[in-house]
Amino acid sequence: MGRAADIATALPRPARGRIGRLEPAAIRGVLVREITNFGSYWRSTTFSSTIDPTIYLLAFGFGFGSLVSRVGGYDYVDFVGTGVVATAVLFASVFPAMFGTFVKYSFQHTYDAILAAPVDTEELVTGEALWMAIRAGTYGCVPLLVAFVFGLEPRIDMLLVPFIAFISGFGWAAFGIMIAGLLKSIDNFNYVTSTVITPTFLVAGTFFPLDGLPQWAQVAGNFNPLHHTVELVRHASFGWEGMTDVWHVGALVLFAVLMWRFAIKALERKLIT
Repeated sequence: MGRAADIATALPRPARGRIGRLEPAAIRGVLVREITNFGSYWRSTTFSSTIDPTIYLLAFGFGFGSLVSRVGGYDYVDFVGTGVVATAVLFASVFPAMFGTFVKYSFQHTYDAILAAPVDTEELVTGEALWMAIRAGTYGCVPLLVAFVFGLEPRIDMLLVPFIAFISGFGWAAFGIMIAGLLKSIDNFNYVTSTVITPTFLVAGTFFPLDGLPQWAQVAGNFNPLHHTVELVRHASFGWEGMTDVWHVGALVLFAVLMWRFAIKALERKLIT
């Protein structure tokens, strides 16, 4: 609490009061706080956020890859290597957002200290989601680098992968903040993990194409943000598909914007009484 209060008091204070919402100085203050704190735990976070997806890549790529050499016209290792990027983004954003947000407002009261400075809930949520999206955009590239070692050919369009991961990570970070704002107990996160995150993760086209699923499952895939992430990363690696990719980008942006607004409303109900 003491350190959070010190950082909060160091946040910029405009001389003539608040001018409007989403002031860059306030968002920058939230980001500076997160970056400062990240220096104390970056090793463990980086380890878990990069090793877990890499294990999935190696297990599925070489486990199933020994049984199925090609899927959807791609070598299976390449198919999984590009798809696991979305998994890394999910792991690096939604779980830190859910648990981190709940701990900060319920146990540490960090957000109370930050809101004592000229920062409102909208700027707080925006800064938190931006920081987690930056991390997700970085960690999401690790499986792609591992896939290079196992034969995936680099392509100039892959430079867009961090931006794809950033948009997806922002949406999932906002989703996690929203869940933390809605639920009353940290134990209830298990329900969200089992009913939302796990199905989303498994039915995203990461480890197998959706073409073989029933028609209703293929239609449902269009509403799965992780599936849009998988498709964009895969097309950046093997070739774009025109308006199809415009649809994928639009779906990700819409998901990010909706989750951002819902997260703000959910956290306002917790913090502003």
